[in-house]
Amino acid sequence: MKTTIDLPDEMLHRVKIIAAQRKTTLKELVIQGLLHVTEMDSSDDAKKRTEAMHRLVAGLKATNSKPMVPLKREQIYDR
Repeated sequence: MKTTIDLPDEMLHRVKIIAAQRKTTLKELVIQGLLHVTEMDSSDDAKKRTEAMHRLVAGLKATNSKPMVPLKREQIYDR
């Protein structure tokens, strides 16, 4: 089936170079990219998202319990 896609000029230029280096066609690169996206295991994606969420929450937890103290002007700027 034929279809038309609109790509930014710079991207199209880079992809054509990659296709030439790999001795393949733009069409084949698009097919490979779409296969890669469609074959990804959705459960693997969910696992990665969960792990990323846990890392984010762990990073956001405060390690100190002292309240912040406003700084004076002299403490903020080096003179």
